[in-house]
Amino acid sequence: MTSDDVLARVHREEHTRLLATLVRRFSDLDLAEDAAQEAMEAAVVAWAERGVPRQPLAWLITTARRKALDRIRRDAGLAQRLARLHVEQDRVAPAAEDLALDADELPDERLAMLMGCCHPALAPADRVALMLRFVGGLSTAEVAQALLVPVPTLQARITRAKKRIATNRIPLTVPDDPAERERRLPLVLTAISLVFTEGYDATGGEHPQRAELTAEAIRLARITERLLPDSAEATGLLALLLLTESRAAARVDDGVPVPLEDQDRGAWDRRLIVEGIRLAERAAAMPDAGRFAIQAAIAAVHAESATFVGTDWRQIVALYDLLLALGEDPVVRMNRAIAVGRADDPATGLELLRALADEPELARHHPYHVALALFHAEVDDDEAAAAAWRRALTLADNSGHRRFIQARLAPRG
Repeated sequence: MTSDDVLARVHREEHTRLLATLVRRFSDLDLAEDAAQEAMEAAVVAWAERGVPRQPLAWLITTARRKALDRIRRDAGLAQRLARLHVEQDRVAPAAEDLALDADELPDERLAMLMGCCHPALAPADRVALMLRFVGGLSTAEVAQALLVPVPTLQARITRAKKRIATNRIPLTVPDDPAERERRLPLVLTAISLVFTEGYDATGGEHPQRAELTAEAIRLARITERLLPDSAEATGLLALLLLTESRAAARVDDGVPVPLEDQDRGAWDRRLIVEGIRLAERAAAMPDAGRFAIQAAIAAVHAESATFVGTDWRQIVALYDLLLALGEDPVVRMNRAIAVGRADDPATGLELLRALADEPELARHHPYHVALALFHAEVDDDEAAAAAWRRALTLADNSGHRRFIQARLAPRG
């Protein structure tokens, strides 16, 4: 493996960890981003000339810290920050090659950054955008797609949040107060779930799945569940992610998504299913069970069914009703309509889906149009099905999803 290959892998898998470490050290997102980028650029030259260091992440952390300190010393406006953060002791950092840290000993501040991004001084929508962008590692376009908002709106949210963090000196750390951790938990869980969703069903790129994102989301969910073991929602989220991930091996064929009804259930990961069902049952029994506990229960119904046709769709409809009782959500209503179409008949499901046509979030959501196309086809309205497939194609950025849609359109010319 070449130095460029290693750097690409580290950037893909560890960039958010590097960024979180710098943010914890310097309390400045812009500074952390710039220093991380400069460290990556330095690695391109240094690793090609001298070889890949034994601990690539440690090398990047050390180099990025030096880059950040250089910026602070050059910028008069940051002089006070240097004194406040007591970072002068880093003036002479140890050579990266001298770092004998094992991977598990390297600092990992991503959960701290997640909690910090949920500070009450930040607007709720801005918190989620920050978490997905800087902890989840999603691009601006991917975050906008995940939140179903235009890219300019998302960019404005991130800019506003970064300014507020700098102005108010908001600490990006895990709060010491357990009650405060509980208050911030819902947004943390939402961000983790959105990172997982982007990894499991990627909005862009060549492949419909991004394993590095799903693995990172599961890791953060495990840490959060350990931090708050008595939280039904933290337990429910972990259960949901494990049960969903259990289907990963059967979800894609040659880069093209495989619908749930066509998946080989024998390829589902039984180890993850057993753990996920156990956690889902524990979450459901807790008094604070909410939307993640309910979603985990839905995933458990799918996992327990030997066949698609044999799925207890009425139970799934009832669980979606519980979700809607917690608050209106167009995507939940869409999924409920699909479940009704399976529990009753396609025409009923189609009627419920068409009633959602004016929802702006769904108008830009290609899975909604895929669902419309499938149900139109099942009621033998091929013309409407083709129109829905064409609309879905205009909205799908991932090449795997586009190939799936194109294959459905091809027989109709």
